[in-house]
Amino acid sequence: MRKWIGAGLGLLLAAGAGNVVAATHKSASHKHKAVSHKPASPKEPSDEQVRQLMEASGVDRMLGQMNTQMEAMMQQQIPCVPASYWQNFIDAKGVRELTDRMVPIYQRHFSAADIQGLLRFYRSPLGRKVITEMPATMAEGMQLGQEWGRQRAQAMLADLQKSGRIDAQGRCPAAPAAAPGTKLAAPAAGSSSAGH
Repeated sequence: MRKWIGAGLGLLLAAGAGNVVAATHKSASHKHKAVSHKPASPKEPSDEQVRQLMEASGVDRMLGQMNTQMEAMMQQQIPCVPASYWQNFIDAKGVRELTDRMVPIYQRHFSAADIQGLLRFYRSPLGRKVITEMPATMAEGMQLGQEWGRQRAQAMLADLQKSGRIDAQGRCPAAPAAAPGTKLAAPAAGSSSAGH
């Protein structure tokens, strides 16, 4: 159970953090500057600067969306517990706890100047558009990724069945199908034996 909660929260937080990373890359390429992947400069941003960035980039709204998603996920995982129980999974106290824990992460990866640049970006019309459009963009991207993953898995399983490495039910046969030391190559990403 904890695995599901941790994985769900981790994915949702990573998706939200993608807004900041995407904005950093978009802002830097928009100005034709190279994006640096070096650690933040010695001048660390203050807690207040990071909190301003979180507010400007819509972290609170993202956490509200996470609450809705976690509620649905937990209801599915533990159907005997009413959905109303999970409605406050991330309440005001939870938001404070999460943001308190996230501040040092931002401070490790961004300098004070980086945070100021991101604040300018998120307060701009383009930055506000990123905040507005990113949830739908991420949702569509995740849906596309899931479909691609399903098709890719089907293609690879079909190749394994065709080669005799697994049976029609997807199980390994009783006797090994390959001589020791034989390597099995996955089909190329563009190929599909599943008939798509």
